[in-house]
Amino acid sequence: MADLSFFVGVIGNVISVLVFLSPVETFWKIVKGRSTQDYECLPYICTLMGSSLWTYYGIVTPGEYLVSTVNGFGALAESIYVLIFLFFVPKSRFLKTILVVLALNVCFPLIAILGTRTAFGDANSRSTSMGFICATLNIIMYGSPLSVIKTVVTTRSVQFMPFWLSFFLFLNGAIWGVYALLVHDIFLLVPNGMGFLLGTIQLLIYAYYRNARPNVEDHEEEGLIPSQPLLS
Repeated sequence: MADLSFFVGVIGNVISVLVFLSPVETFWKIVKGRSTQDYECLPYICTLMGSSLWTYYGIVTPGEYLVSTVNGFGALAESIYVLIFLFFVPKSRFLKTILVVLALNVCFPLIAILGTRTAFGDANSRSTSMGFICATLNIIMYGSPLSVIKTVVTTRSVQFMPFWLSFFLFLNGAIWGVYALLVHDIFLLVPNGMGFLLGTIQLLIYAYYRNARPNVEDHEEEGLIPSQPLLS
């Protein structure tokens, strides 16, 4: 079973890399259009926070090097996305966004890491406590793309819903859920099981509104979607 878990973990790493690279198209559009328009930064902020802490969890937990390596890559990729978003976000949203970044990507990880190291003397307790934190954050990460669902339902358009991010989160939840079952890691199983469920919901919503007629004229005036879409 150990050999099987290793191969499943490697597949999980490949899919996780695809998850981390899936927003490249979105951010290429942001760079070309020099505007974030109605794209949401929350999914990338949450993913950066989760990746950073999962990297630490993999370091302090024996045998979880597959978790630490792929999440180290993810933390680097998500940092780039967040920096690009901050560079092009409108001034009216910049302060709010930077405060969220500082709170979730700087303050919280530092508090979590220093808190567990201070409160628990042995490595096993630190690993367990960090596992609880990471499992909770992973559920938030998997659900964060749902933040754009209100816009999708209101405009009847999936223009600002990142399909590939939702798709690869769905696959990621499935494969890491299997890996967690094989290595008996409850901290990986619970959030990735939730990720599989939330990813399924996101894909169903995307499929439902993919060919729907957008309410463009009604919502241009309300500022929900831009009158000029981003150029591809």
